[in-house]
Amino acid sequence: MSLQQVQMKLKANKSQYNSFGKYTYRSLEDVMEALKPLLAEHGYSLVITDDIIFTGDRYYIKAVASLMDKDGKCIADATAFAREPQTIKGMSESQITGAASSYARKYCLNGLFLIDDTKDADSHDNSKQTAKPTTQTINDSQLANLEILIEQTNTDTKQFCKYVKVKELHHLPAADYNAAIKALEGKKGKM
Repeated sequence: MSLQQVQMKLKANKSQYNSFGKYTYRSLEDVMEALKPLLAEHGYSLVITDDIIFTGDRYYIKAVASLMDKDGKCIADATAFAREPQTIKGMSESQITGAASSYARKYCLNGLFLIDDTKDADSHDNSKQTAKPTTQTINDSQLANLEILIEQTNTDTKQFCKYVKVKELHHLPAADYNAAIKALEGKKGKM
């Protein structure tokens, strides 16, 4: 079975409910539960690692998911970032780090296995749906990736927003994400 077949067969249901925001979402555990049987069925394994990156005055959790074949060869991998908030009421520092890790890992798997997260608003209030179509913008993980590259390349965020023709970075259309990353990585390569 190829990665594409796993991507097509994977169904990660939204079994969690946020009563405050009144929406359903999928957790990292939901994704892993749906993924494990497919991996076992075809002799694949998954390795997920975290790294802590300090950029500016903030900590980011960098998650890397690597899909391995039965011989231990990496078939594909994906990376995602999540920024630790300064504080979350009722959480210890280690719980904050754990929550950021879980978030980064979830979006890492979303990227690797093409899990549709357009309806997965685990951080938004989706109780008000609008009928007019909107352009899908980058997700939080993609935003964090761009912010890190902007920091690493000493790029002025406002100038970069003008370059990619958006008012604010989080308004970048998802379709333009790869070109934006490529532009920043090109600048990084020249440093």
